Amino acid sequence: MARARSAAPRPTLGLDFGTTNSVAALADPLRPGEVVPVTFPDGDVTHSVFRSALDFWTEGSRDTRRTRVEAGPWAIAHFVESPEGSRFLQSFKTFAASASFRSTSVHGRAFRFEDLLSTFLERFADHAAPEVSPLPRRLVVGRPVTWAGAAPDPLLAQARYDDAFRAAGFDEVHYVHEPVAAAFWFARALKKDATVLVADFGGGTSDFSIVRFTVGTDGVHAHPLSQTGVGIAGDGFDYRIIDRVVSPRLGKGSRYKSFGKWLDVPTHYFADFARWNRLAIMKTGETLRELGRLAAAAEDPTGLEQLIEVIEEDLGYPLYRAVNEVKTALSRADEAKLVFRHRDIAIEETVRRADFETWIADDLEKIRASFELAITRAGLADHEIDRVFLTGGTSFVPAVRRLFEDRFGAARIETGDQLLSIAYGLALIGAEEDISRWTVRETSAAA
Repeated sequence: MARARSAAPRPTLGLDFGTTNSVAALADPLRPGEVVPVTFPDGDVTHSVFRSALDFWTEGSRDTRRTRVEAGPWAIAHFVESPEGSRFLQSFKTFAASASFRSTSVHGRAFRFEDLLSTFLERFADHAAPEVSPLPRRLVVGRPVTWAGAAPDPLLAQARYDDAFRAAGFDEVHYVHEPVAAAFWFARALKKDATVLVADFGGGTSDFSIVRFTVGTDGVHAHPLSQTGVGIAGDGFDYRIIDRVVSPRLGKGSRYKSFGKWLDVPTHYFADFARWNRLAIMKTGETLRELGRLAAAAEDPTGLEQLIEVIEEDLGYPLYRAVNEVKTALSRADEAKLVFRHRDIAIEETVRRADFETWIADDLEKIRASFELAITRAGLADHEIDRVFLTGGTSFVPAVRRLFEDRFGAARIETGDQLLSIAYGLALIGAEEDISRWTVRETSAAA
């Protein structure tokens, strides 16, 4: 994919394609410092955030049947209105660097990751407000410092992104680490030199960047000092809630009889079930047959039968909504009730913030270790970090914020535009005379 600088200044689209949400903004080098958000009119509502989700369905008779697709809020609306026959996918960004993910079947067609992303981008562009359409063909896109997954392959992720953006019509693409873009946006308001730790919490990854900003007569200059990341973020916290609250009601911990012996139901089904990206592709004949055999031999088949129902009927989104509502409520209150109902499935459990923080304790330690490594790599002491900028939805989780307040003090912590800062920063980087200082491209398997 082309990375050369354009012969003449061109408007740039800054795209923060996220695991949970996607945001975009425009910048024109002829209007320095200005950012125009990409919005999405939807009747009486205008969205500034576009949900990273797809919904596929078929229309017509057997001879004229064709597959339709929607993305973002429109995907959610269609699925909620017509769940039967829908194939709803969310958090698919998590597959970008996974060599084990080849494709997923959607109404008889195999969709690779790059097919899903290009389809998403096309619908994203189609729904953009008329005043910003057509979107610029020059793109600055964010990428995590560390890709999600057990054994991520950054080169594979980059190749898949390249193919998807090319298929979607972009003719010039540049990649920037997401926390660097957030830092660029944050720095626009600086009045004096500062060393900033930027913590970007997405749905799939948490990334950290330390940047030294110097303020001169010709503007703000940045000097990146270090970057680290870890494949744990909002979706990982959701996993803990599902694993502890939902999965035990759907057969986790139950037993089945095989050759006269009682055995535990294999936990790998629930490990997949509790991850939004994996849940979206569990709807295969093989998986459902295996679960059906286990349910038939189970000591109490009710939970497994309901698990099959959740998978067969693509209930990932309503389950996500229930879990996310609890997680959000626990940022404000000491306890919240998780409510998930569908036909004969009725799950109502009170979740205490203290318990939730216990469940995510190991995740928090990995987050702490990652940003501490960034400080070590930068060769800095804690007191040399002037500001800490937290961005991304998971930065609202009190236990996450405390990691930084305990280390640096509340006075040095700043937040703002948690869902918008990366896209705005990407767009502004695209308006720079020389963006090569900010861009990154994989040349080896190391992230």
